[in-house]
Amino acid sequence: MWSFDSAPLWEDAFVHLGLAAVRTSRIGLGTAVLIPSQRSVMAMASGLATISRLSGGRLRAGFGTGYTARMAVGQRAMPLDAFFDYVAAVRTLLAGDTVVVDGKAARMLHMPGLTADRPVPVEIWLSVLGPRGNARAAEVADGILGPVHPSLPTTSLVSGTVLDEGEEPTSDRVRGAIGPWRVIPWHTVYATRGAAAVDAMAGGAQWRGALEELAPPEERHLLTFEGHVTHLTDRDRLLLSHMDGSAMVGRPDEIRERIHAMAEAGFKEALYTPSGPDVVRELRAFAAACLDPS
Repeated sequence: MWSFDSAPLWEDAFVHLGLAAVRTSRIGLGTAVLIPSQRSVMAMASGLATISRLSGGRLRAGFGTGYTARMAVGQRAMPLDAFFDYVAAVRTLLAGDTVVVDGKAARMLHMPGLTADRPVPVEIWLSVLGPRGNARAAEVADGILGPVHPSLPTTSLVSGTVLDEGEEPTSDRVRGAIGPWRVIPWHTVYATRGAAAVDAMAGGAQWRGALEELAPPEERHLLTFEGHVTHLTDRDRLLLSHMDGSAMVGRPDEIRERIHAMAEAGFKEALYTPSGPDVVRELRAFAAACLDPS
């Protein structure tokens, strides 16, 4: 069970992971992904140690540069060097060792019984989609979320939906189920490259016009990622007929074949990210599709 960590968009990931930790006993718990700029290195290490203790060591900590979380508040993603320095410092603290924070020595000082014993058993995974981050991942990570890595286990985010019997991939239900993930390209292009670039995309000018009517220029970044990967705004619904076919949509046997193909390509796991109005249905249908019927 993975939890997102984007403060402008969702509740606190550690609170929900803590609830999941005490209500379960076997499943793994993960963050996809933690945003360094939202917590100091000490607050991050303490939070991870807490969840690790509550879960009996079932936590996997995924970290990212905060691409969407930071753009949602008008900032760029964290620079790669600063990102790796931060993750290395968190790993050092979890090991029980000393780091330098703002020019001063810092270490986890929790007495025995006040949190997990050091070294704290937390796997660290990185969301590194580009070649530079992928090449450096082994410096601090136990695995990655992104393209297949030559030496580290890799998981990849998967969006999609399982078709009901006789259902077409272009049905309203399918579009509503996968739409929150499929409209991301318009959001990202507008945030990073501006009006002209998004206008060049199919439906982009109409989408941008609907957004810009709602806020002055200095506040439009607040609306760009509204509903990000969970809900469709009215302006996002204008884009549904322009979505590409990259989502994993198909009959149960087709979904199963595509998951097997990911395994053969070198992925360790598929991180399924359901969306739309009926997440419970999506989870159950996708899990059933991935089971071997034999």
